[in-house]
Amino acid sequence: MPESSKSSSDSPPRTVGLLGAGLIGGGWAARFVLNGVDVRLYGPSAGAIERVQKILVKARRAYRRLTEAPLPKEGALVVVESPSEAVRDVELVQESAPERLEVKRQLLAEASRAAAAETLICSSTSGLRPSLLQEEMEHPERLLVAHPFNPVYLMPLVELCGGQCTTPETLARAAAIYRTVGMHPLVVRKEMEGFIANRLQEAMWREALWLVHDGVATVDEVDDAVRYSFGLRRAVLGPFRIGGGAAGMRRYMEQWGPMLKCPWTRLTDVPELTDAFLDRLAEQSESQARIEKLNFAELEEKRDDCLVSVLQALRAQRYGAGETLARWEQRLRDRAPSAPFSRL
Repeated sequence: MPESSKSSSDSPPRTVGLLGAGLIGGGWAARFVLNGVDVRLYGPSAGAIERVQKILVKARRAYRRLTEAPLPKEGALVVVESPSEAVRDVELVQESAPERLEVKRQLLAEASRAAAAETLICSSTSGLRPSLLQEEMEHPERLLVAHPFNPVYLMPLVELCGGQCTTPETLARAAAIYRTVGMHPLVVRKEMEGFIANRLQEAMWREALWLVHDGVATVDEVDDAVRYSFGLRRAVLGPFRIGGGAAGMRRYMEQWGPMLKCPWTRLTDVPELTDAFLDRLAEQSESQARIEKLNFAELEEKRDDCLVSVLQALRAQRYGAGETLARWEQRLRDRAPSAPFSRL
């Protein structure tokens, strides 16, 4: 790779190659272009460039509302005719082809033959193991999964997962690049299908389908159950933060863990709550608290402050729980005693 094409650890790459111009590929194009990165886009399907341009329009609108910080000059978006053109002289390749193993494997193999040996090659796959994608590649050690979430230009998480051949240095380089374009890279410790976030999403999705299937709730009711309750909290806290309360995670699991085997859901296959597992949960929860430097009372305050911010933001849009807040506020105003009239 020419020296001029390399980026420093605190600045984005100059040029990336994108393979695929669908919803995810277009989202990647928007995130990179609006961060000042030149994009070489290979999208063989009809209307690819028009789709990407529409996504760019949405992303520009969102970024104007997202931040008051000055955005860099937009990168150039160049459409190319072949995968080899897209990956030549770039620092990173992002593949976002349809979720079919043979399609991805063939495309990645072709890209690996044309890209420089040190070029990172990343797949946006939602669940395929990277070792399967590496099989026909040259220099497979530079291949990893970099799984984003839609819309890619707004959602910060990107899950990084290496295969059997992937080097630690490859994962570190990729994480540094994604940080420069405003993302939160999360390295998956073990290679497995679905990674972390999608496995969590799929578990809830299955249960949601059963609730509708069994006539327990409608689609609208299931959506409301999430977006008016723990969906708000999940924007601030994951499943584990604050879960143990002041008594600690081990005490919490000893008290409530056995309930996981109750037939409340279709998913009752849970890990055995051995002493070793409870110790691991407790130690990691305590470590989390030490890193954040917040005691339980302070973490509760932080939770409340963040939830207030989320609810106020939704209120500004008069949507979901924000609409509920706005209606409540209006009732408070209507019930408030009028100020006494005074003559001057």
